Amino acid sequence: MLSELMNFLKACFRPRSKRYVHTGSDSVGRQEGLLWYKDSGQHFSGDFSMAVVQANNLLEDQSQIESGSLSSHETGPFGTFVGVYDGHGGPETSRYINDHLFPHLKRFTSEQQSMSVDVIRKAFQATEEGFLSLVTRQWPMKPQIAAVGSCCLVGVVSGGSLYIANLGDSRAVLGRAVRATGEVLAIQLSAEHNASIESVRQELHSMHPEDSQIVVLKHNVWRVKGLIQVLVSLQKERLYSIGI
Repeated sequence: MLSELMNFLKACFRPRSKRYVHTGSDSVGRQEGLLWYKDSGQHFSGDFSMAVVQANNLLEDQSQIESGSLSSHETGPFGTFVGVYDGHGGPETSRYINDHLFPHLKRFTSEQQSMSVDVIRKAFQATEEGFLSLVTRQWPMKPQIAAVGSCCLVGVVSGGSLYIANLGDSRAVLGRAVRATGEVLAIQLSAEHNASIESVRQELHSMHPEDSQIVVLKHNVWRVKGLIQVLVSLQKERLYSIGI
C-alpha cells in the first residue's frame, strides 16, 4: 500500500538509508534535466517509486525514506519512515527537519519501545524547538532565517499500521486499487492547514485574538502574517493511525 501512497504524494523523495534499496546502476535514481526519478526500489514494507521536478533555481524542498529499525536499538520496532518537507522562503528549515526529525523519532521510539501517535508528536515538537533555538542563535548574523519555514508531511508504516502526520499546507493521499475494475481510487488521509480555507482562518483568529490581521489577503491569496510562518503551532498538527 505504501508504494501506491508514494505515487500520489506531490513531493520529492531521495532515499538516505540504503539497507533495503536495490543496488545497481539506478540505485540512486536517474536524472533527465530537472527531472529526477527512481522507478522501483525496496524498503522494509514493500516497494516504492519516486520522482521530483525542480521548479525553482534553488531547490528548497527535502525528503527522506528510512527503512529498518525505527528505534536506536536494532531490537526495537521495524518499519518504514517517509518524510516530505516543503521549504518556504529558503531551504534552511526543510534541511533542518530532514536532518533532525527522524533521529528524534528513533529516540522517542526507543524510550517507549513502540511506535505511536505520541512518539510522532514528540518528534515534531523536539524538531520545532531545536529549529527555534537555531533561529535564536543565528538571528544576529542571519536575521533572514526567521523568514523561512516548512510544511511537513510524514508517513510511518510499523506494526501493521500506517501513521500519517502533517503540519501546514500538506496532504497525504492513499491510492487504493479496485480489484474488479483495476481502477485506483485516491483517498485523502489528512487535512491540510491552508489559510484559503475559511475554517482554518477562523481557527487562526481564535488562536490569536489580539491580532485582527493574523491572516491577510495579498494578491488575492490568503496568507498567514509574519512570524506565524516560522513559529508553526502544534495545534495545527493532524495525526492519524490507520490499520492496514
